[in-house]
Amino acid sequence: MNATIQSLHDRKSVRVFTDREITAEEKDLILRSACQAPTAGNQQLYTILDITDQAIKDALVKTCDNQPFIASAKMVLVFCADCKKWYDAFRSADCQPRDPGVGDLLLAVSDATIAAQNAVVAAESLGIGSCYIGDIMENCEEQRKLLNLPGYVFPCCMLVFGFPTQQQMDRPKPVRAAMHHIVHENGYREMDGQELEAMLTKNVAVGNTYENWIHAFCNRKYNSEFSREMSRSVAEYLKDFE
Repeated sequence: MNATIQSLHDRKSVRVFTDREITAEEKDLILRSACQAPTAGNQQLYTILDITDQAIKDALVKTCDNQPFIASAKMVLVFCADCKKWYDAFRSADCQPRDPGVGDLLLAVSDATIAAQNAVVAAESLGIGSCYIGDIMENCEEQRKLLNLPGYVFPCCMLVFGFPTQQQMDRPKPVRAAMHHIVHENGYREMDGQELEAMLTKNVAVGNTYENWIHAFCNRKYNSEFSREMSRSVAEYLKDFE
């Protein structure tokens, strides 16, 4: 296993950071690496928001499900799926473009997320930890005001960065599902309840039961208020693409 692959295996989310600052050079390397990501038609259908204003970081704590470590992160990046800039360029050149649709948004979300993962890998190589914040998709109205987001621009993921504390470095990485559950050959293979339980049992703490865990997880995550709000917010954004 080479160093790059080992890094991908070792990487885990970091939510507690030391006081050590990320240098301007390190930040530049991370951002440049993000912008070198694979992209559909070399369009780079994303815009990266570099959040340097502490007041905005503090506000993002509240709009992203009250996660205080966002405010203490040494670098905060919001990756926006951007269907606006090419649309504006086409209109400016009198190309008579159609309005962006849902397919364009999904392509832009893919572009933005790939760029975000490039930033994660680059940061990891520099000893800088990171954590994805999916809650940036929540609270559509507040996020749009806070980040000055126009139509056809969707904040699909946020990353916070910082040097991990020793406790975070020592913390075990959560075990991933076995490969045969995740990799299906040539086509999708539906899994029955027994196989799904086998895939997920790794998450059940000693002394607990799968049934208790899966019900609690469903209520805490899938049926939660923040999950419902995320679905509502995404649906609200989709109105731009109707």
